[in-house]
Amino acid sequence: MAKDLVCGMYVDEDKTPFKLKRGDVTYYFCSKNCLNTFLAPERELHQLKILAAMALILGGLTAFFEYIYPVNWPLHNYLLLFILATPVQFIAGWKFYEGTWDAIKARQANMDSLIAIGTTTAWLYSTLYMLQTLNLVPSIFPRIATGGPEVYFTEAGLIIGFVLLGRVMEQIVKGKATEAVRKLVDLQPKMATVLRDGEEKKIPVEQVVVGELLVVRPGERVPVDGVVIDGHSYIDQSMITGESMPVEKKVGDEVIGGTINMSGVLKIRATKVGADTMLSQIVKMVEEAILTRAPMQRLADRVAAYFVPIVIVVAISSFIFWYLIAGKPLGIALMSLISVLIIACPCALGIATPAAIMIGASKSAQHGILIKSGEYLEKLSKIDLIVFDKTGTLTKGEPRVTDILALDGFAENDVIELALTLESGSRHPLSEAVRKLASSRGINTPRTIDAFEEVPGHGLRASIDGRRVLLGNLRLMKSSGLNIDEYIIERLKLLEEDGKTAILLGFDNRVVGIIAFSDTINENAAEVIDRLKWMGIKVALLTGDNSRAANAIARKLGIDLVFAEVLPTDKACIVRRLREEGKVVAMVGDGINDAPALAEADVGIAIGSGTDIARETGGIILVKNDLRDIIVAVYLSRKVVRKMKENLFWAFIYNVVLIPVAAGILYSLGIMFNPVFAAVAMATSSITVTLNSMLLNRFKPNTKQH
Repeated sequence: MAKDLVCGMYVDEDKTPFKLKRGDVTYYFCSKNCLNTFLAPERELHQLKILAAMALILGGLTAFFEYIYPVNWPLHNYLLLFILATPVQFIAGWKFYEGTWDAIKARQANMDSLIAIGTTTAWLYSTLYMLQTLNLVPSIFPRIATGGPEVYFTEAGLIIGFVLLGRVMEQIVKGKATEAVRKLVDLQPKMATVLRDGEEKKIPVEQVVVGELLVVRPGERVPVDGVVIDGHSYIDQSMITGESMPVEKKVGDEVIGGTINMSGVLKIRATKVGADTMLSQIVKMVEEAILTRAPMQRLADRVAAYFVPIVIVVAISSFIFWYLIAGKPLGIALMSLISVLIIACPCALGIATPAAIMIGASKSAQHGILIKSGEYLEKLSKIDLIVFDKTGTLTKGEPRVTDILALDGFAENDVIELALTLESGSRHPLSEAVRKLASSRGINTPRTIDAFEEVPGHGLRASIDGRRVLLGNLRLMKSSGLNIDEYIIERLKLLEEDGKTAILLGFDNRVVGIIAFSDTINENAAEVIDRLKWMGIKVALLTGDNSRAANAIARKLGIDLVFAEVLPTDKACIVRRLREEGKVVAMVGDGINDAPALAEADVGIAIGSGTDIARETGGIILVKNDLRDIIVAVYLSRKVVRKMKENLFWAFIYNVVLIPVAAGILYSLGIMFNPVFAAVAMATSSITVTLNSMLLNRFKPNTKQH
């Protein structure tokens, strides 16, 4: 069953006719009211405010003339109360009737059913009692002789007023939650300047196509995602990534649609347009996060689904007990029935977790942290082990060649030329380091390769001019039958103990060179790991590097658990093994290269994905390449889950404690719940939950203090 995004009810996708498809996501609703609320929140909120004000004002006047200053001229008091209460019942309260009718069509009860049944019972009884008092109909109900109220027009009106007030508060919190998403949508410029036939033309941004050239001047927003092909500038990306300072952009750099060009003129080539842009993907991701259910919601969903029919049975049973078994006056039995129906309305239960998730998901998006679903948000709060991939995560992923050792009569440039030849088609960071070194030495004519084979996790094999050439780790050399003497082993050990990654160059049956690389440790890595350990989270390092180099990095960063020499295909197995040991595991890595391990983890965290967030496997995506966002994400998840628990407590406590009171369990002590107080308690429950969730808007990331 799906979640009604508006009221939080549990909806059967096959039964409800109220659904909406937006992009790849289908939303399901329990009633037409909820569908309209989703489509036009501002209009719905304005209407709700008017109806709530009308109900409370007329309900207040009804209470005044019923309890404080009854009048019998020029109209009978009951007739005056009827005139004041009826517009509330059928104008302000019409939405509850629509919701009830929709529930009947969908063959499942909803929250509106309880309000409609309870207030209609009060209004109908009061109307018939008024008519028989005025001798307009035969006497149906016995006259109240106990001194209590004879009619319940006030109760019917104020119940609707307070329920509507609670819904106003709910809509306000939902508006706050989606405000950040709406602001993101508004960032998309309406027009773009394109270069067509050598001339600049202004066109609607929807008409821009992939590959088209665009001009972005200072002060303008970048229309779509693209790559800079000419110019130099600084871009304000704060509204997308949360970065406080403008980011330098030069030829070859990515730019994000909706960001602001601060200085120079840029010429960009469009790479993503329409629904494929990062802006559209963020909006879609936040909407999906709001839509999905966290595990904690499942209990609330099940309770809400069965709660309404059970409450109706309890209310009717209460009425039967007091009127037919206990022989109490009809008014007392009616008060019990109406009070149970009203106070048991599970509005707060329905919004307890979605309200917190909505604000949490939108708040995280403001800081460049995209959470795919409430399930990941909840799991992240429980993690006790974070596994980091090394290259490009704990290190910058920009290795440089530090040492070249030429052996067996080969010169350094010979080693570089052969390595360049084998690495010519690879996108691995080490390959890029070799190309940079070759370029700096003027070596740019790699030899022709006769045959080529990539050995995953080991290296490369090739045939050049009929000679066998290998480039890779020690395991590749040994498995290929090359002679490895003690001198080579000793040099490898020294390089690796210094934290360097070393690869060997094999030629025919011998090793002719060693190339060592060093990758710069991320400047925030030590701070983040220290902070995570302070938060009670263990940290592990997972890498394909040799154990000596991996342990050298781990010692510098204070990491105790190291998994080294792990093949790419085995990374997921390591994560699975850790989970089988009972740990709640988060994996941090490149969302594309480390996809299997991210998918295997309880929470996959993809970092530094740029504009290509749609390809990411991780349940949580860090748009910026900033490890400190992991701390922000964990902190926020813990705050959101704490709010979810608090909300569920308040929602359950109101219902569990007050339903027996409403049913009359304290009647022997002279306490009988008035339906108005039931409405106030129910509205207070919803308001408590929404206000508590809104406190998340005050969240500010703090990664510095212990």
